[in-house]
Amino acid sequence: MRKVEKARSVYAQLGFPDAEEMQVKAQHVMKIAEILRKRGWSQQQAAKVLGLTQPKLSKMLRGQFRGISEMKMMDCLLRLGREVRIVVGPEKRAGSDRIEVVAA
Repeated sequence: MRKVEKARSVYAQLGFPDAEEMQVKAQHVMKIAEILRKRGWSQQQAAKVLGLTQPKLSKMLRGQFRGISEMKMMDCLLRLGREVRIVVGPEKRAGSDRIEVVAA
């Protein structure tokens, strides 16, 4: 199980204004890549299943995912047979902005 926190994000350390979103997307991509690797699929096979073009999938897997929404990445995980849950917790404390991605 992995938890992503803004303070540990390389994107935050580099000063990106959308650091949290980028870190969450990176975690999604890592999980998608892991699943594809385990299945031994070519990028062509995977792109068809995921509803992406092969060049777009290739860019995403290389970390160039600014043009791909978090929602599309969650859709990719669903198409790969994964369960995706979004949990909204209790009201946050002041100064405790945090988004967690837990990959099982």
